[in-house]
Amino acid sequence: MELEVRHLRALCAIADAGSLHKAARQLGMSQPSLTTQLRRIENSLGAELFSRERTGCRPTLLGHSVLSRARPLVAGMAVLVSEARAAADRSAGPRLRIGSTASRALAGWLRRLRERLPGTDISLQMDVSANALLRQVAAGGLDVAFVHEVEGCALRVPPGLDRRVLVEREPQFISLARDHPAAGRPVVELADLAGDRWMIDPTVDGEWDGLRRVLSDAGLNPPVLHGDYLTASSLIAVGEAIAPCQPTSVPREDMVVRPLRDDPLGVRLLLFSRPGVDEGAGIASPGTAGADGGPGDGPVEGDGPGGAEVYADLAAAYREAALQAGVYRQWLMRNKSPLLHAPAA
Repeated sequence: MELEVRHLRALCAIADAGSLHKAARQLGMSQPSLTTQLRRIENSLGAELFSRERTGCRPTLLGHSVLSRARPLVAGMAVLVSEARAAADRSAGPRLRIGSTASRALAGWLRRLRERLPGTDISLQMDVSANALLRQVAAGGLDVAFVHEVEGCALRVPPGLDRRVLVEREPQFISLARDHPAAGRPVVELADLAGDRWMIDPTVDGEWDGLRRVLSDAGLNPPVLHGDYLTASSLIAVGEAIAPCQPTSVPREDMVVRPLRDDPLGVRLLLFSRPGVDEGAGIASPGTAGADGGPGDGPVEGDGPGGAEVYADLAAAYREAALQAGVYRQWLMRNKSPLLHAPAA
């Protein structure tokens, strides 16, 4: 078998994700297919590139050597493709390529951007992995990425990206079946959930590590199910599991959303971009304060009205989503959040 760029990309994804399951999700393929592909790559090279362990995959000595040569090739190919596509698209008009992890603010953000940037081709790429999106921004495949960083689990930010903080700390709430014993309380104690099965998506960067740390600090060791959050919703509705959720989540007839006492789970909401992406869509490098009214990162050299407007639209969309979520709005009122009084864009 002759090695191709897609094979090198798979090797880099496995090394970055630390497991075949996470890497397969990031690559958009099944785990058995990726396992078979890795086996063929290793057979063609005559040795193992990763040691399979209970906790995941780790590069062998040969694996480290291969990866050191594969990464610049993969990055170079990504830049080549991105620049070629950009050159081909210039005659078609301006565009804005957005990447994002899940957020209820996305619909309002896209609506505002389309109103502000008529004639601009605005695309959206979703991914459960914030780190994967940041790599795409660095490689030129995306212009901006709106992501969340789990508290205590720093993102691997490629050098050279500009950053703006949207919310310094967003509390994570809990989703419960409507007939759960704790569902009738305005604030839920972690101890009240000790006997429940928790469900977490391990492919979301930092999600499992963050929850495990909080449960350990509380002296809890409940059973944990791993799966995507669409499956989680079905299990939560029938009382088979509970799961962390964003505070902007909207309750359903069979499910409620509640804050946790003392907000032990938190994430930081961030907007990343490459310097100089103002060409075409008119956006520029980010800077200044966060949407929650707290201190931001300060202005970044080259910050222009384009970047400020894209960020302002996101901040307004997030505030709109926050105020529409009744439980989160009550939390903001109890904590006297400046977000309640921020002017909408």
